[in-house]
Amino acid sequence: MKENRIYVSLFVVTTLLTIAVAGLLLNIAQRKQEARNRFVQVVPIADFEANPEVWGKNFPDQYDGWKRTAEAYGPTEFGGGAHRDKLALNPRLKELYAGYSFSIEYHERRGHARALEDVIATKRMGDQKPGTCMSCKSSDNVRLWNEIGPEKFFLTPMRELQHQVSHSVSCLNCHDPKTMDLRPANPAFLAAMKNRNIDLAKATRQEMRTYVCAQCHVEYYFETPDRPILHFPWENGLRVEEMERHYDAIGFADWEHPVSGAKMIKAQHPDYELWSTGIHARAGVACADCHMPFRRVGAQKISDHWVRSPLVNIAHACQTCHRQSEEEMRERVVTIQRRTRELMDRSEVAIIAATRAIARAKEAGAPEKALEDARALHRRAQFRWDFVSSENSMGFHSPQEAARLLGEAIDFARQAEITVLRARTGM
Repeated sequence: MKENRIYVSLFVVTTLLTIAVAGLLLNIAQRKQEARNRFVQVVPIADFEANPEVWGKNFPDQYDGWKRTAEAYGPTEFGGGAHRDKLALNPRLKELYAGYSFSIEYHERRGHARALEDVIATKRMGDQKPGTCMSCKSSDNVRLWNEIGPEKFFLTPMRELQHQVSHSVSCLNCHDPKTMDLRPANPAFLAAMKNRNIDLAKATRQEMRTYVCAQCHVEYYFETPDRPILHFPWENGLRVEEMERHYDAIGFADWEHPVSGAKMIKAQHPDYELWSTGIHARAGVACADCHMPFRRVGAQKISDHWVRSPLVNIAHACQTCHRQSEEEMRERVVTIQRRTRELMDRSEVAIIAATRAIARAKEAGAPEKALEDARALHRRAQFRWDFVSSENSMGFHSPQEAARLLGEAIDFARQAEITVLRARTGM
């Protein structure tokens, strides 16, 4: 009797274990199959489908992340998701950008889902904004570039184009709708890479995880005020001196500073260029690794499409590679940013001093040669300061390069000041 109970117990246990193992194997098989399936096509996606909601039917987790870029998730110490007024926070900017549209309005940029809304609402340039200003703001651009061509797109006033667009920058800007492969769509970026003899068809997926960001987060310029064709100044390379050499060669200036009379260059948001000189670029870390880090959804690994500051997502953005605590990682970043901010403050004070010194020297009748030399130094100083100031990492993307540029900005500004002071004393 006792033996029968033992046999029955063994049978029950064996049966349960068999069921459990079979269930586990089935679950593993299902998860493996799930991981192999890159996506499930619920609806077909047209070649120029600009509506991210349609893409979201096939990619609900990515779409949910993208929608969150509309959130004002709050500020970090020097950036984050707050729509801050930079002119109110730093009144020196009005004098630095005097005579240019950034002295009228300059807000902290918001997330991708707000890009189109923000460019339409901006007061800079009023109703005179060319279509070029919308280049990185809408997924409808990809269709328009195909329908009317990039040149006509750039030359059409934005007030006319905006009636043909409905969606902010999203899926179509970065993904092939058939294969879902990453691919940049901005024609200015494609032309710049071709000029640099970089074959995008040979780019790795990891490189593409940077290139799709680099099509917008860059320094750029308009061909002329009357022909606002979008160009990237990369013919000589990505460093400040190399871009400056390009601008000097074509006699380019964004505006003339009304105080010093210098022909100025307005840096835009050269995130890609500064990153390219830093340790993360040399280590093969892509933009998406930190700003769109991988996360698990079931058995799948997806990029988090809630693009935001890594400082609010340290566990996924930093600790995948770095084993230090969140507190330590945050302190490392903020220490770099605070030191960069200190150098920026000194640069701004020096540049403003130079600007005023040039104006006083002109009023005193200083020789034109001295004034022109000082204006050239003002141009060089401000471009270096602005390159770091307009870049979105407060120096973190490449701390040594940022410090070098700000050191040069201070030096050139003081040289400009000395140049006109010597001219005045020698008169």
